[in-house]
Amino acid sequence: MDEMRLKLAVQKSGRLTEPSLDLLTRCGLKLSRGKDQLICVGENMPLDVLFVRDDDIPDLVQEDVCDLGLVGLNVLEESRLELAARGHPARFQQVRTLDFGRCRLSLAVPDGVSFEGPSSLRGRRIATTYPFMLARYLREREVNAEIVTLSGAVEIAPRLGRADLICDLVSTGSTLLANHLREVETVLESHAVLIRTPLELPPEKEEWVQRLLMRIEGVQSVRESKYIMLHAPRSALAEIRKLLPGSESPTIIPLEGFPDKVAIHAVCRENVFWETLESLKKAGASALLVLPVEKMLA
Repeated sequence: MDEMRLKLAVQKSGRLTEPSLDLLTRCGLKLSRGKDQLICVGENMPLDVLFVRDDDIPDLVQEDVCDLGLVGLNVLEESRLELAARGHPARFQQVRTLDFGRCRLSLAVPDGVSFEGPSSLRGRRIATTYPFMLARYLREREVNAEIVTLSGAVEIAPRLGRADLICDLVSTGSTLLANHLREVETVLESHAVLIRTPLELPPEKEEWVQRLLMRIEGVQSVRESKYIMLHAPRSALAEIRKLLPGSESPTIIPLEGFPDKVAIHAVCRENVFWETLESLKKAGASALLVLPVEKMLA
Protein backbone atom coordinates (compact mmCIF):
# COMPACT_ATOMS: atom_id res chain seq x y z
CA MET A 1 0.00 0.00 0.00
CA ASP A 2 1.30 3.46 -0.93
CA GLU A 3 2.67 5.10 2.23
CA MET A 4 1.63 8.54 0.97
CA ARG A 5 -2.03 7.55 0.94
CA LEU A 6 -4.17 8.08 4.01
CA LYS A 7 -5.42 4.93 5.74
CA LEU A 8 -8.82 5.10 7.44
CA ALA A 9 -10.10 2.28 9.68
CA VAL A 10 -13.86 1.61 9.61
CA GLN A 11 -15.99 -1.00 11.37
CA LYS A 12 -16.10 -4.13 9.21
CA SER A 13 -19.71 -4.98 9.99
CA GLY A 14 -22.11 -3.43 12.45
CA ARG A 15 -24.23 -0.40 13.15
CA LEU A 16 -21.52 2.12 12.13
CA THR A 17 -20.50 0.50 8.84
CA GLU A 18 -23.14 1.87 6.47
CA PRO A 19 -23.36 5.36 8.05
CA SER A 20 -19.55 5.64 7.90
CA LEU A 21 -19.47 4.74 4.21
CA ASP A 22 -22.40 7.09 3.55
CA LEU A 23 -20.47 9.95 5.19
CA LEU A 24 -17.40 9.24 3.05
CA THR A 25 -19.56 9.12 -0.09
CA ARG A 26 -21.17 12.45 0.82
CA CYS A 27 -17.64 13.83 1.27
CA GLY A 28 -16.93 12.92 -2.35
CA LEU A 29 -14.95 9.69 -1.91
CA LYS A 30 -15.41 7.01 -4.59
CA LEU A 31 -14.37 3.57 -3.38
CA SER A 32 -13.32 0.58 -5.41
CA ARG A 33 -14.63 -2.33 -3.36
CA GLY A 34 -15.16 -5.96 -4.31
CA LYS A 35 -17.13 -8.51 -2.35
CA ASP A 36 -15.51 -9.40 1.01
CA GLN A 37 -12.62 -6.99 0.41
CA LEU A 38 -11.08 -5.70 3.64
CA ILE A 39 -9.10 -2.90 1.99
CA CYS A 40 -10.79 -0.55 -0.46
CA VAL A 41 -9.03 2.00 -2.61
CA GLY A 42 -10.23 5.58 -2.96
CA GLU A 43 -10.43 6.25 -6.68
CA ASN A 44 -10.49 10.05 -6.52
CA MET A 45 -8.67 10.76 -3.23
CA PRO A 46 -5.40 9.41 -1.80
CA LEU A 47 -7.43 7.69 0.95
CA ASP A 48 -7.92 3.94 1.45
CA VAL A 49 -10.43 2.32 3.80
CA LEU A 50 -9.57 -0.68 5.97
CA PHE A 51 -12.52 -2.72 7.29
CA VAL A 52 -11.68 -4.09 10.75
CA ARG A 53 -13.26 -5.06 14.07
CA ASP A 54 -14.45 -1.95 15.89
CA ASP A 55 -12.50 -2.91 19.02
CA ASP A 56 -9.28 -2.84 16.99
CA ILE A 57 -9.72 0.68 15.58
CA PRO A 58 -8.30 2.66 18.57
CA ASP A 59 -5.21 0.42 18.67
CA LEU A 60 -4.63 0.65 14.92
CA VAL A 61 -4.70 4.44 15.13
CA GLN A 62 -2.72 4.58 18.39
CA GLU A 63 0.02 2.42 16.87
CA ASP A 64 0.04 4.46 13.64
CA VAL A 65 -1.04 1.51 11.49
CA CYS A 66 -3.91 3.73 10.33
CA ASP A 67 -3.90 7.52 10.11
CA LEU A 68 -7.62 7.89 10.89
CA GLY A 69 -10.43 5.87 12.42
CA LEU A 70 -14.23 6.06 12.54
CA VAL A 71 -15.37 4.46 15.80
CA GLY A 72 -18.05 4.65 18.48
CA LEU A 73 -17.30 6.77 21.55
CA ASN A 74 -18.20 3.73 23.68
CA VAL A 75 -15.35 1.71 22.10
CA LEU A 76 -12.96 4.66 22.32
CA GLU A 77 -13.62 5.33 26.01
CA GLU A 78 -13.31 1.65 26.93
CA SER A 79 -9.96 1.49 25.09
CA ARG A 80 -8.78 4.71 26.77
CA LEU A 81 -9.60 3.39 30.24
CA GLU A 82 -8.03 0.00 29.54
CA LEU A 83 -4.80 1.64 28.37
CA ALA A 84 -4.75 3.85 31.47
CA ALA A 85 -5.25 0.81 33.71
CA ARG A 86 -2.17 -0.74 32.13
CA GLY A 87 -0.13 2.42 32.62
CA HIS A 88 -0.18 3.41 28.95
CA PRO A 89 -1.95 6.74 28.31
CA ALA A 90 -4.00 6.88 25.12
CA ARG A 91 -2.27 8.74 22.31
CA PHE A 92 -4.99 8.78 19.64
CA GLN A 93 -6.62 12.16 19.15
CA GLN A 94 -10.37 12.71 18.82
CA VAL A 95 -10.83 15.30 16.07
CA ARG A 96 -14.55 15.25 15.19
CA THR A 97 -17.84 14.35 16.79
CA LEU A 98 -20.08 12.78 14.15
CA ASP A 99 -23.85 12.93 13.93
CA PHE A 100 -24.63 9.23 13.66
CA GLY A 101 -24.26 6.03 15.68
CA ARG A 102 -26.12 7.46 18.64
CA CYS A 103 -26.77 5.00 21.45
CA ARG A 104 -26.08 4.75 25.18
CA LEU A 105 -24.36 2.41 27.57
CA SER A 106 -26.98 1.72 30.21
CA LEU A 107 -27.75 -0.37 33.25
CA ALA A 108 -30.79 -2.60 32.87
CA VAL A 109 -32.53 -4.79 35.45
CA PRO A 110 -34.97 -7.67 34.96
CA ASP A 111 -38.66 -6.77 34.96
CA GLY A 112 -40.02 -6.68 38.49
CA VAL A 113 -36.64 -5.88 40.08
CA SER A 114 -36.60 -2.53 41.87
CA PHE A 115 -33.89 0.07 41.29
CA GLU A 116 -33.53 3.08 43.57
CA GLY A 117 -30.26 4.53 42.35
CA PRO A 118 -26.63 3.37 42.40
CA SER A 119 -26.90 2.19 45.99
CA SER A 120 -29.15 -0.63 44.70
CA LEU A 121 -26.10 -2.09 42.94
CA ARG A 122 -24.15 -2.93 46.11
CA GLY A 123 -23.24 -6.59 46.22
CA ARG A 124 -24.89 -7.28 42.86
CA ARG A 125 -23.36 -9.07 39.86
CA ILE A 126 -23.37 -6.92 36.70
CA ALA A 127 -22.70 -8.50 33.29
CA THR A 128 -21.07 -6.32 30.62
CA THR A 129 -18.67 -6.17 27.68
CA TYR A 130 -17.47 -2.77 28.96
CA PRO A 131 -15.81 -3.62 32.30
CA PHE A 132 -13.56 -0.55 32.46
CA MET A 133 -16.34 1.97 31.94
CA LEU A 134 -18.57 0.11 34.37
CA ALA A 135 -15.75 0.02 36.92
CA ARG A 136 -15.30 3.80 36.59
CA TYR A 137 -19.04 4.34 37.06
CA LEU A 138 -19.07 2.21 40.23
CA ARG A 139 -15.87 3.76 41.58
CA GLU A 140 -17.17 7.32 41.13
CA ARG A 141 -20.28 6.38 43.12
CA GLU A 142 -18.37 4.42 45.76
CA VAL A 143 -20.35 1.26 45.02
CA ASN A 144 -18.88 -2.20 45.53
CA ALA A 145 -20.33 -4.64 42.99
CA GLU A 146 -19.05 -7.66 41.05
CA ILE A 147 -18.36 -7.10 37.35
CA VAL A 148 -18.98 -10.17 35.19
CA THR A 149 -17.12 -9.63 31.90
CA LEU A 150 -18.68 -11.32 28.87
CA SER A 151 -17.72 -11.22 25.20
CA GLY A 152 -21.33 -11.15 23.98
CA ALA A 153 -24.97 -12.08 24.62
CA VAL A 154 -24.97 -9.91 27.74
CA GLU A 155 -28.74 -9.54 27.70
CA ILE A 156 -29.34 -13.21 28.56
CA ALA A 157 -26.94 -13.27 31.52
CA PRO A 158 -29.67 -12.67 34.17
CA ARG A 159 -31.83 -15.48 32.76
CA LEU A 160 -28.83 -17.84 32.82
CA GLY A 161 -28.14 -16.93 36.44
CA ARG A 162 -24.74 -15.44 35.61
CA ALA A 163 -25.65 -11.91 36.73
CA ASP A 164 -28.30 -9.93 38.56
CA LEU A 165 -28.41 -7.13 35.97
CA ILE A 166 -26.52 -5.92 32.90
CA CYS A 167 -24.64 -2.91 31.56
CA ASP A 168 -24.95 -2.88 27.77
CA LEU A 169 -25.45 -0.70 24.71
CA VAL A 170 -29.03 0.43 24.09
CA SER A 171 -30.29 1.94 20.87
CA THR A 172 -34.02 1.35 20.39
CA GLY A 173 -34.51 -0.73 23.55
CA SER A 174 -36.12 -3.59 21.62
CA THR A 175 -33.46 -6.11 22.69
CA LEU A 176 -34.03 -5.25 26.34
CA LEU A 177 -37.77 -5.58 25.90
CA ALA A 178 -37.41 -8.97 24.22
CA ASN A 179 -35.32 -10.20 27.15
CA HIS A 180 -37.64 -8.77 29.84
CA LEU A 181 -35.14 -6.12 30.95
CA ARG A 182 -35.76 -2.50 31.96
CA GLU A 183 -33.29 0.35 31.39
CA VAL A 184 -32.68 2.23 34.64
CA GLU A 185 -29.55 4.39 34.33
CA THR A 186 -27.27 5.74 31.59
CA VAL A 187 -23.52 5.24 32.03
CA LEU A 188 -22.41 6.89 28.76
CA GLU A 189 -24.09 8.69 25.85
CA SER A 190 -22.33 7.47 22.72
CA HIS A 191 -22.02 8.48 19.06
CA ALA A 192 -19.50 8.02 16.27
CA VAL A 193 -16.23 9.96 16.39
CA LEU A 194 -13.27 10.48 14.07
CA ILE A 195 -9.83 9.89 15.58
CA ARG A 196 -6.35 10.40 14.17
CA THR A 197 -2.81 9.21 14.74
CA PRO A 198 -0.75 11.07 17.36
CA LEU A 199 2.21 11.28 14.97
CA GLU A 200 2.91 14.24 12.72
CA LEU A 201 1.94 13.49 9.15
CA PRO A 202 3.83 14.50 5.99
CA PRO A 203 2.48 17.81 4.58
CA GLU A 204 0.71 16.08 1.65
CA LYS A 205 -1.18 13.73 3.94
CA GLU A 206 -1.94 16.45 6.49
CA GLU A 207 -3.44 18.60 3.74
CA TRP A 208 -5.83 15.78 2.83
CA VAL A 209 -6.76 15.27 6.49
CA GLN A 210 -7.71 18.94 6.73
CA ARG A 211 -9.65 18.76 3.45
CA LEU A 212 -11.54 15.71 4.72
CA LEU A 213 -12.36 17.47 8.01
CA MET A 214 -13.63 20.49 6.08
CA ARG A 215 -15.83 18.25 3.92
CA ILE A 216 -17.21 16.43 6.97
CA GLU A 217 -18.07 19.80 8.51
CA GLY A 218 -19.78 20.84 5.27
CA VAL A 219 -21.84 17.64 5.15
CA GLN A 220 -22.79 17.55 8.84
CA SER A 221 -23.74 21.21 9.08
CA VAL A 222 -26.61 20.71 6.62
CA ARG A 223 -27.74 17.20 7.57
CA GLU A 224 -31.32 18.34 8.32
CA SER A 225 -31.17 21.57 6.32
CA LYS A 226 -33.46 22.51 3.45
CA TYR A 227 -33.25 25.25 0.82
CA ILE A 228 -36.52 27.15 0.54
CA MET A 229 -37.54 29.38 -2.36
CA LEU A 230 -40.81 31.30 -2.41
CA HIS A 231 -42.56 34.45 -3.60
CA ALA A 232 -44.17 36.84 -1.18
CA PRO A 233 -45.62 40.36 -0.91
CA ARG A 234 -43.13 42.87 0.49
CA SER A 235 -45.66 43.66 3.22
CA ALA A 236 -45.43 40.06 4.50
CA LEU A 237 -41.62 39.93 4.75
CA ALA A 238 -41.39 40.42 8.52
CA GLU A 239 -43.90 37.66 9.29
CA ILE A 240 -42.42 35.23 6.77
CA ARG A 241 -38.88 35.68 8.14
CA LYS A 242 -40.18 34.66 11.58
CA LEU A 243 -41.69 31.50 10.12
CA LEU A 244 -38.54 30.25 8.36
CA PRO A 245 -37.14 27.57 10.74
CA GLY A 246 -33.51 27.94 11.81
CA SER A 247 -32.74 30.38 9.00
CA GLU A 248 -30.16 33.13 8.98
CA SER A 249 -30.96 36.34 7.10
CA PRO A 250 -32.66 35.21 3.85
CA THR A 251 -31.80 36.49 0.38
CA ILE A 252 -34.43 38.93 -0.94
CA ILE A 253 -34.65 39.31 -4.73
CA PRO A 254 -36.94 41.78 -6.53
CA LEU A 255 -39.36 40.18 -9.00
CA GLU A 256 -39.27 41.75 -12.45
CA GLY A 257 -42.64 43.31 -13.28
CA PHE A 258 -44.00 42.93 -9.73
CA PRO A 259 -42.84 45.93 -7.64
CA ASP A 260 -44.87 44.82 -4.64
CA LYS A 261 -43.50 41.23 -4.58
CA VAL A 262 -40.11 39.60 -3.94
CA ALA A 263 -38.50 36.19 -4.19
CA ILE A 264 -37.09 34.83 -0.91
CA HIS A 265 -34.30 32.22 -0.79
CA ALA A 266 -33.21 30.77 2.56
CA VAL A 267 -31.26 27.84 3.99
CA CYS A 268 -33.24 26.47 6.92
CA ARG A 269 -31.11 24.50 9.37
CA GLU A 270 -34.10 22.71 10.82
CA ASN A 271 -36.52 20.29 9.22
CA VAL A 272 -39.27 21.89 7.19
CA PHE A 273 -42.63 20.31 7.98
CA TRP A 274 -45.91 20.61 6.11
CA GLU A 275 -47.21 22.79 8.93
CA THR A 276 -44.41 25.28 8.23
CA LEU A 277 -45.33 25.47 4.53
CA GLU A 278 -49.01 25.90 5.40
CA SER A 279 -48.14 28.76 7.77
CA LEU A 280 -45.97 30.42 5.11
CA LYS A 281 -48.77 30.17 2.54
CA LYS A 282 -51.26 31.60 5.01
CA ALA A 283 -48.88 34.54 5.55
CA GLY A 284 -48.98 35.27 1.80
CA ALA A 285 -46.21 33.11 0.34
CA SER A 286 -46.65 31.44 -3.05
CA ALA A 287 -44.63 29.27 -5.45
CA LEU A 288 -42.98 27.49 -2.50
CA LEU A 289 -40.16 25.11 -3.35
CA VAL A 290 -38.19 23.02 -0.80
CA LEU A 291 -34.95 21.33 -1.83
CA PRO A 292 -32.47 19.14 0.10
CA VAL A 293 -29.01 20.54 0.84
CA GLU A 294 -26.10 18.14 0.31
CA LYS A 295 -23.19 20.22 1.53
CA MET A 296 -22.31 23.81 2.41
CA LEU A 297 -19.06 25.60 3.21
CA ALA A 298 -19.17 28.80 5.22
